[in-house]
Amino acid sequence: MKLLGAEVIPVTSGSKTLKDALNEALRDWVSNVDDTFYIIGTVAGPHPYPMMVRDFQAVIGRETRAQCLTQTGRLPDTIVACVGGGSNAMGIFHPFLNESFRRADWRGSRGRRH
Repeated sequence: MKLLGAEVIPVTSGSKTLKDALNEALRDWVSNVDDTFYIIGTVAGPHPYPMMVRDFQAVIGRETRAQCLTQTGRLPDTIVACVGGGSNAMGIFHPFLNESFRRADWRGSRGRRH
């Protein structure tokens, strides 16, 4: 991001997690709407940003679906995704929403099941 000219400001509030970074970014955005763009690569925040992230990340699920059908001739029984900000999980699950598969499994930090 710095190579492209962005100023990267680390979050110093709270426990310095993704949640805290999101809160700080949203605070800055609503305070500077005339000259600031809201760009966060997670499925959080005001509409239409979560939908945009979902649509961009859905390539993960479309590729997974196509590769499963090509390599095995069927859809998977289980889909597993990591969860942090949700973009990975939303991306892989979204193309499968109209399919019936046995299980969707998402994991948080340290492999904890949610």
